[in-house]
Amino acid sequence: MYDIAIISGDGIGIEVMDACEYLLDKLDLEFSFKYGQAGFECFNNTGTTLPEETIDMANKSDAVLFGASTSTPGEPSPIINLRKALNVYANIRPIKSYKGVKCIRDDIDFVIVRENTEGLYSQNEYGDEDKMIAERVITKKASERISKAAFNLCIKRGQSKVTCVHKSNVLKKTDGVFKESFYNVASQYPQITTEDYYVDAMAMYLITQPQNFDVIVSSNLFGDILSDESAGLVGGLGLAPSGNIGDHNGLFEPVHGSAPDIAGKNIANPCSMILSASMMLDYLGEWEISNKIKQAVEKVIADCKIKTPDLRGDATTMEMTKAIVRELI
Repeated sequence: MYDIAIISGDGIGIEVMDACEYLLDKLDLEFSFKYGQAGFECFNNTGTTLPEETIDMANKSDAVLFGASTSTPGEPSPIINLRKALNVYANIRPIKSYKGVKCIRDDIDFVIVRENTEGLYSQNEYGDEDKMIAERVITKKASERISKAAFNLCIKRGQSKVTCVHKSNVLKKTDGVFKESFYNVASQYPQITTEDYYVDAMAMYLITQPQNFDVIVSSNLFGDILSDESAGLVGGLGLAPSGNIGDHNGLFEPVHGSAPDIAGKNIANPCSMILSASMMLDYLGEWEISNKIKQAVEKVIADCKIKTPDLRGDATTMEMTKAIVRELI
């Protein structure tokens, strides 16, 4: 029995989470689902975007599934604060080409490992009406920790190269620490090829040579931007899952946001949420069923018969989910 915290959030987060639960209910596994609030609607109901009881529930669970949250003006991001509260310092975002989807290339298969606790996402901002300042916090400890996560993931995936992304030519002290920490850790993994690029060059290389990357590690903001760019190479955010991993907790979420323009229409692509659940099962040690879910998603997409509008089809969220379940079972 796995205790799973469900935090649907706002917008299409609710719809894709319903689809994900439908699939999980069909598996030959036992789950106990517990439900928590977060996001804009939660703020309207409780006065906070992330209640303490939601954090407590997430901390006590075996894993957390998060849908999406709408930004609340003047309030902190609930997903950023939840990541911090759970100390899930490694944001893992796989990028993969799918047959049946228009991709920039058909041989893309890399993963972005994003530091999850520091950088500009520390949310330390202050100032007055004439000048605002945001602190960019980079520490040696967190930089080495995320680099180790990247190298270990490279070994787990059976790949051979880790690429560090930074901007140390301009941000000499903060990104200097990040780059130096990366190479300090790299010395412990002599079997892995290493390289580093400035973030602006990397943004170009992701377009011109995405097939040449295995594992990419970067700081919080750079990793966030590059992972959204990378999703565009392989069909969009509807196919982009992610996991947030720490020493004691795992939080899994689609990369896309709450998409209020299509919320309630039942046309959101459920694949990113379902693939995030697959990552959760991998985290829980259920590797066989995790792989079967990924294979079922790939088969349905490759068949080109049932696709949501973002993939140039006309299927609903649940129609695509049920097609995946049929393939799975």
